[in-house]
Formats: sequence, C-alpha cells, structure tokens
Amino acid sequence: MSQGRPDQHRAAPAALTGRIASGPSLLLHEEVLEPQFAREARHLAPWYVAIEKVLALEYVRMDLLSAEQARTVGRLLDTAEKGIVADPDANMSDIAFAIERHVEAGLDAPLPAWHVDRSRNDLQSCAQLAFSRDSLIGTAEQLLDFCDAVLAPAGGLRHAPMPGHTHFQAAQIMTPGFYLAAVAGEVLHTVRRLLATYDGIDNCPLGSGAMVGQDLPWDRERMARLLGFRTAQPHALTGVAARNWTAEITAELSLFGTVASRFVTDLMTWGSSEYGFIDLPDELSGISSAMPQKKNFPVLERIRGRTAHLNGCHVDVLLGQRNTPYTNLVEVSKEAGAPLYAAFDHSRSLLRLFTAVVQHLTFREDRMRAACEREYLGGFSLANRLTLDENVPWRQAQVLAGRYITAALEAGRAPRDTDADLLRIAAAELGHRLEDPERILAESFDVGRSLEKRTSGSVHPDAVAVLLTDHATERARLVGECRTRRETTAGALAQANRELGIG
Repeated sequence: MSQGRPDQHRAAPAALTGRIASGPSLLLHEEVLEPQFAREARHLAPWYVAIEKVLALEYVRMDLLSAEQARTVGRLLDTAEKGIVADPDANMSDIAFAIERHVEAGLDAPLPAWHVDRSRNDLQSCAQLAFSRDSLIGTAEQLLDFCDAVLAPAGGLRHAPMPGHTHFQAAQIMTPGFYLAAVAGEVLHTVRRLLATYDGIDNCPLGSGAMVGQDLPWDRERMARLLGFRTAQPHALTGVAARNWTAEITAELSLFGTVASRFVTDLMTWGSSEYGFIDLPDELSGISSAMPQKKNFPVLERIRGRTAHLNGCHVDVLLGQRNTPYTNLVEVSKEAGAPLYAAFDHSRSLLRLFTAVVQHLTFREDRMRAACEREYLGGFSLANRLTLDENVPWRQAQVLAGRYITAALEAGRAPRDTDADLLRIAAAELGHRLEDPERILAESFDVGRSLEKRTSGSVHPDAVAVLLTDHATERARLVGECRTRRETTAGALAQANRELGIG
C-alpha cells in the first residue's frame, strides 16, 4: 500500500468545490476517507438513500422538481448502494458526494435545482441517527430473544437447590430458576431503557442545514414523518451539533455489558471442576492441548471479554466529544461516532453467543444438591427459629447458631447429621433452656425446606413462578413495542416510495 505524501493526490481534481483545486491526497484517502467510506457504506448507505428520496419529494412540493424528475432521481437512488465507491477524484471519497455523483451520472439532462439549499451536516446527522434508532430496535429484539432463552428452562429449575454465595462464600440455598429469573429481569430492564432512549432521540435533524437552518421553506415535520421519526428536532444547531445520543446509547450497552459480565462470571465459576454445577455440549466447549483430562468453556471467556468492549466503546465516545465546540465537527460526528458502530457489532456478537450458551446449558442437580448438603446454609433459619420458637433474643440467637455450627464442624458432622446435645450445651452457656432443639435443627438444615420463604420475589418455587409469569408477560409487551416502532419506520419509508411513484 502506498503511504502517500501529504501533498500527493490523483491527477484530476474533483469538481465539487471552487475553494480548493485538488481532491484528497492518497494518504488521506487510505488512512481516513476510504475506511470511513467503507464503514458508512455498510451501515448508513440505505439511510442516505432514504433521506435523499424524502428530499426529492420536498423539491416537488416546492416546485423545484417535477414529479417525473423526482421519480427518476428515486429510481437512480435505488441503484446507488451497489454503484458507489470511494474515489478521491470523482467524489472526494465521501459517501454523500458519491451518491450525488451516481444520480447525476444517470440523468439524461442536469436538474439544476436538485441539491439546492443543501448541507452534508444535517444529512449525515440524520443518517447516523436513523441507523442508530434502527440498531437500537435490533439490539432490543436480540435481548428479548436472549430473555426468551433464559425463561425457557427457568420454570423447570424452580425446585433444584443450589448454593447461593455472598462475599465468595456459600451463604444460602437458591435455585437455578430463581437465578435465571433475576437474569431475565435485568434483560427486560435493559430493553425498557433502550426503548426509552429510542423515544428520547426520536427527533429528526433533517432541515437543520449546516447549523442555522435553511433558506428554502422545507417542511421539516413532513420529512421527519416520512423517515419514521416522531417529530423534527426543534433547534437547528442541536440537529447538527448534538451527539449526546451516541453516548446515551453506548451507556446503556455498557451497563448491560457490565451486568452480563457478572452473569457470565457465575457461569464460569459454576462450570469449574471444583463446582461442576453446569455443563455445555462439546460443540460449545474447548480442550487443553497439554492436559487431556480438561474440558474447558472458552466461549464463556469470549463472552465476558466482549462485554469489556462495550465499556471501552462508551469511554471512547465520551472522550471523543469532551472539550469540543458545540457545532458540527468531523472529530465529533465521525471519529467520536465510530465506536458506536463497534458497540452495536459487539452487542450483536455477544448476544448471539450468550443466547446459544443459555439454550444449551445443563444444570447438574446432583452436584448442586450435594454442595447444599455439605454446607451449613441453614444458619440464618436456625437463628430465626431460636428466636421465634424458643424465645431467644435475636442477637443471642445469632451467637447461639454460630456456636452450634462451629461445634458441629469441629465434631466432623455434616449439616443433616444434627446433634441436639451440642445445641443444648451452647444454649445453656448463654443461659437458655431449649424445648425442642431436635425439631429446630431438622427444619433449619433441611435442604428442601430451605426454599420455603414467605415473601414475594423470594426463592420459594411459587414466588419464582409468579416472577417468571410476570417476565413472560412483560417480554411479550416489549416485543410488541419493538414491532410497533419498526413498523412505523418501515411504513414511513414505504410511503415515501409510493409518493415518489417507485413503491
């Protein structure tokens, strides 16, 4: 690849401006403009085309193009995506210029008024925002598919005891169904926030011009509706300068990446040889090249690693914008905006992998129950029963429960091998005489009874069933919300085509 000199350029200058006499150097083309063109051709080209169609309709309304002329422009725009390339001479390696040149090349005669009173500033801002709205819905839909995969096995795992941990120590008994209900709840929360972000940025910047509005009487509300936006951005400068919306999007994706990393960390722990609570099929597993006894789960490491990219993209967006003037800038719109495309790509990949993992995940109930039976996970319940059944003051009940567990461990007893005498002795040392220590111990350390909590949102199988039903209902509602927004945009774009006469 040629490195190019700053003053090196192709022989023929681009006739797009009278201010400079040449197209961009090969250095700028190779290092900046061509990669930018490729990125925008991949992500933004359909939106540039849609916007140009709406603008053509406005030219018709303002009597600057005939309906037939606009129809011709629309048909040429439909072939633009496959017909444009980054060319320093012909289009200055700029996608907006490339589309303009593509249409001009297909006309039988010039249309003098086409592209009058136009700026690339609001054009690119509108294309970026339209792409981002569409990608937000796509991400929300993927999250809802992931939520469906999480909910599918949860109901059948409401009764399967497993240790829950606090501070990296076994703490109380929960179930995979209870845990998965928490995962689903976090996913639905993220979807609600994404849709709120969508609605908060649903203002079309088209018609803002370069920064202060336009000379011609463009119908900005009509243009907004034909592109599927709720309304026009009310302030022209905000239309081309504001990029907080990119940070809002990456913030939400970053937050989801952080909570997803915590879920994956639990799976990595549960999949270790020390725990063995979960398993994945061979096609989602890996091996060690040196240790044949190992079955690894590198897909979990991949997922957790990709959650970090979402955090990085958000920070990049913030740093790219801070301390810049509040106006249209390449630094803000293109350089600081580039991580947004990467954030959507990382989210898409992460969710595909995570969904596949959840769909093929197996919980080993025998290993989980055995771990519950090894640990004194009923200590909290024992203290409660000492207070409620034996009238031991709460703090002393905590001390008494701790002393019993310590004595039982020193005696080599498993939790189910209860010893009422140990509890009586510990109680007597604290000045208490117990009436029925055998029953209290049996009930406190019974693994099955440990799930019988009485509060809503608890680990009780019935409470988990309520949560899962609520989550399924909310998921269905959010599926409808996504569909409505997507259909609104699709319907608007179809209407623009019909008005052009090419639908």
